[in-house]
Amino acid sequence: MAIVTTSADTAEQLHAICEAQPFVTRFMVRNLRTGETIERGAGEETPSASTRKTSIMMAALKAVHEGRLDLDEPITYEARFAEGVASGMFRYLTPGIVISLRDAITGMMVLSDNVCTKMVFERLTLEEVDGYCKSIGMGGTHHRFLIPPLALSPDHSLRSVTTTTARDQVFLLQAILDAQTSKEAAERLGCSQALCRYALQTLKNQILRYAIPSRLPFATVVAHKGGTGKRGRMNAGIVYLDEEPFYAIAVFTDDVPQAMADGTPGYTIALETIGRLSRACWDNFQP
Repeated sequence: MAIVTTSADTAEQLHAICEAQPFVTRFMVRNLRTGETIERGAGEETPSASTRKTSIMMAALKAVHEGRLDLDEPITYEARFAEGVASGMFRYLTPGIVISLRDAITGMMVLSDNVCTKMVFERLTLEEVDGYCKSIGMGGTHHRFLIPPLALSPDHSLRSVTTTTARDQVFLLQAILDAQTSKEAAERLGCSQALCRYALQTLKNQILRYAIPSRLPFATVVAHKGGTGKRGRMNAGIVYLDEEPFYAIAVFTDDVPQAMADGTPGYTIALETIGRLSRACWDNFQP
């Protein structure tokens, strides 16, 4: 006899996973087949870390759509791009390499390479990206810096970094997904459908498999972007089942200790918590 899991049961499981840890976990999940949504602190401002890069990508694609930027524009990797950067591989490469803006967006998204982030962001302005988020409905997202300072302490204030909300990240993912089949949805993002398809494919190209995908079957398609912050780990994405969008999930851990009581690094348990939340959705949302 099949066991029927209700939305209340799912919510209870998700909240229990969060409550089992001493740190803060904020999330929003949406069953994309039923529209059911479960939240925990989803509207609360939280450090974005590199989940912010999805909105940077979309702001850049809006500029491409308007003819202000060209995805084929060549960009030369200069040594200055590696200054103050602690993620990705470009910082270890020899200056002088030439890549396209399209490739810089790819590096920013699939490896979270902050040399590539600088390449992209230098073709926009901080005000432009922040304003873009507000204009499409991401009122809880505030872009404050090009690259967060490396010397930030684990107890830094929210105003020291770019911040977002789990609800904003699911909103953006849903908007990109809707634009795959709706010209009007693409226009609300300031882009063409072709550019929105490129954005979704870029998210699917993500090669880092921790957090959301970590407990899912190996071949599961996940269009997502993670983040590494001084206060926690975060991940936002769309999980697919049978080649169709299954659920959207955005999870932000905060106030994560450097080490747990048993000595395990805090970030390890933060990532594991995100993976467990995702797996619970995978199991409970099955038709």
